[in-house]
Amino acid sequence: MRKRSRTWRLWVPLLSVAVLVLGAGGWVVHQNEYDLKEERVTITGGRQPLHGVLARPTGAAGPTGLVVFVHGDGPIDATHDGWYRPIWEAMARAGYATLSWDKPGVNGAPGNWLDQTMQDRADETLAAIRWARTRPGIDPARIGLWGASQAGWVMPKAARQSTDVAFVIGVGTAVNWLQQGRYDLLAHLRKDGASQAETDARIAKSERRLTAMRENRTFEQYRASGADVTGITPERWDFDLRNYRSDATEDLTAVKAPVLLILGGRDLNVDSADTEAGYRRTLTTPGQLQVRRFEDATHNLVPESVEDSELKSTVLAIAAPRSLFAPGYFDAMRQFLTSINRPKG
Repeated sequence: MRKRSRTWRLWVPLLSVAVLVLGAGGWVVHQNEYDLKEERVTITGGRQPLHGVLARPTGAAGPTGLVVFVHGDGPIDATHDGWYRPIWEAMARAGYATLSWDKPGVNGAPGNWLDQTMQDRADETLAAIRWARTRPGIDPARIGLWGASQAGWVMPKAARQSTDVAFVIGVGTAVNWLQQGRYDLLAHLRKDGASQAETDARIAKSERRLTAMRENRTFEQYRASGADVTGITPERWDFDLRNYRSDATEDLTAVKAPVLLILGGRDLNVDSADTEAGYRRTLTTPGQLQVRRFEDATHNLVPESVEDSELKSTVLAIAAPRSLFAPGYFDAMRQFLTSINRPKG
């Protein structure tokens, strides 16, 4: 009996660990399941087909509104590596489907996103809206845009060009490309504790690059001048050359749709105070603009304490992805969406 008792005492902690692992595994699976019906779609009608994902609310009784997602910078796929799904679910709970697509050249999609201008991206967005208006179960009167960061130069163009854009949700957007770039540079240098000499050197490098762009130099000409091109590809140079003059002011002035602007107070990429001031100057129709600030949130609308900790952000991304985002962020979007006109009939 004594031998059997010792054996049992050895197995108890092992079984406890196994139960915890299995339980944690079940929790992780549950946390990464979303109350959505996703389908892969091909969006036609634009310059090239777009490979997309249409995510609908489960159990929708009638036509739903639709939020068309406009990506920020970079080679982003339709789900943004799963980052969008908690946002989609929050919108589904407000009665809205969501539509997103792989950027051209991403996941085998035709084209190359680095070949695009902001106007090209606006045209692409409007093509997606025209396609969506023909889909069964979508209310064509309630189709709007959600976009982050670089989308701030795309969505105002689309909303200015088409009354089919019923609303706009901008997250961490900027107004002027060059001002945003300078703010980004200086904010990150301060965050990293750069010396004055390091700061001066980085500013001089940035100014040299900007001068070359103003002179419309090619990447090869810039490199041949002896400039440091570390981290710059010819394709990226051409993309920036086409787009660096972007400014949303004129387009915003012509936007008639309601706008929700969401900003993070700890944003190192975009000067949130400058963005808010710019939107308030241009969107002057009473009640048109709503601004929600999350003072402890970063550019990604994640609490700074989470984003600055690789351990915290990794654990939450795996075990509780909805908890990555700033408290109240989902509620702000749901409240805005439920305030948009109800379906007719």
